Amino acid sequence: MKKFKMPRVIERSYASAIDRLMQGLKRELSHVASPFFIADIMRRLARSPTFIRACDQIARSMATHLFRDGHKTWRAAAAEGSKGRIIRTALQRELASPRVAKVYEGIISRNAELIRSMPLTLADRVAHKVAEGYEQGLRPEAMIADILKEYPHMTEAHARLIARTETSKASTALTQVRAAEAGLDWYVWRTSEDSRVRSAHAHMDGVIIPWSEAPAPELLNHEKSQGNYHAGNIYNCRCYPEPLIRFDQVAWPAKVYRNGKIERMGIKQFKRLLPGGEL
Repeated sequence: MKKFKMPRVIERSYASAIDRLMQGLKRELSHVASPFFIADIMRRLARSPTFIRACDQIARSMATHLFRDGHKTWRAAAAEGSKGRIIRTALQRELASPRVAKVYEGIISRNAELIRSMPLTLADRVAHKVAEGYEQGLRPEAMIADILKEYPHMTEAHARLIARTETSKASTALTQVRAAEAGLDWYVWRTSEDSRVRSAHAHMDGVIIPWSEAPAPELLNHEKSQGNYHAGNIYNCRCYPEPLIRFDQVAWPAKVYRNGKIERMGIKQFKRLLPGGEL
């Protein structure tokens, strides 16, 4: 069910919104009299109420788009499985669910904080660049011009990284809490199925995983561990969790993760892990 894959248009829109905000800050720097003032100006702008409100609005817009898109996805999925009625009931009450609200507000809070940190990170980079320019004997106007020239590249790359990582994490978090509301305890790890998929994640593709036990994909692939995490929950990851709603979502025997390892099971063996043998 690729419908659970997060639309990249949300990620791209989020990255563009962050970058536009940061380009707005650049205009404040274009009239600076000395390169030694740039880092301080960026730190001051990061603390301004206007900038803080803008960060919150951008983060809230991203979270809202993901929330609404996911709602439509789950409504479509409800028509396909035996838990359709339960899923529809969970969707109807999710706006009043403290658990869903906590995840939703947590996504907004985390992303607003990440955006607010961007000028501070850039200020440190600019301060280092100014110090280097001073040691090399560069003229102040040359240093300012060099910083303003590189500024778009620095902010665009940072915005893309935040958008790619955080939209994926947010999508996984919303999927997980909706699965919990519907009583769905397992999901299928899905990758983007292209050449950029990491080896450890390709190894996880199609594995059935309990939400209660996040795997360590790198360790399972005999690589250095990056910790335990669910699909889509690590930097630059484009994988996503597909809630297991029907048994025919996978080919049996299937790969199942539990107790820290992956094993191949037939459907009868897997059903013995489920309460009453049903999803």
